[in-house]
Amino acid sequence: MNPHRKRTAVLISGRGSNMAALVKAAQQDDFPAKIDLVLSNREDAAGLEFAASHGVPTRVLSHRGYADRAAFDTALDGLLREEGIEIVCLAGFMRLLTPWLVEQWQDRMINVHPSILPSFKGLHTHERALEMGVRVHGCTVHFVRAEMDAGPIILQAVVPIEADDTPDTLAARVLTQEHIIYPKGLELLAADRLTVENERVRISGMQPGPAPLISPSV
Repeated sequence: MNPHRKRTAVLISGRGSNMAALVKAAQQDDFPAKIDLVLSNREDAAGLEFAASHGVPTRVLSHRGYADRAAFDTALDGLLREEGIEIVCLAGFMRLLTPWLVEQWQDRMINVHPSILPSFKGLHTHERALEMGVRVHGCTVHFVRAEMDAGPIILQAVVPIEADDTPDTLAARVLTQEHIIYPKGLELLAADRLTVENERVRISGMQPGPAPLISPSV
């Protein structure tokens, strides 16, 4: 049993499939993080039911009750601190965070994005990848910065694009990889194996060199 498992909050707005992957990973006794809170800005978020059924405390903090983003983020920050949270994971949290909030959680807030960043920031990543005719696609776990879908890259997974892919088939294969690398990224952070130097991530205990890539079908 890990003597100190980092208290972690997962922020969602919908079904929270990546949240579910994190919760399942954290059920292992030797996992260095413990999911102590799943929070949504929407009370109808389907992921809340999953979290509750797995014994994870849930909260709803509706953004509609606040005058602006700054007021909402101040309340969100206060709630996280009240709960003693040490790490924040974004998992389909459909709110743009203020630079102030991001700074409060500098190098303690991570996200997973469905593309190989810095390519295809924003929405509709799978459609755009197919339209551009790229040979590979994938996903990225990264530290959060004020700029959307930016921040030091922790892990990436590469998925080959098949000739008959549609946005849905491609999205399904990418999501499978998200469920693998997001828990791994949280594990590395909670185990204090990540350091950020000049906005590049160093992973202790990992041999230097390029990450392996999956070759596309030809």
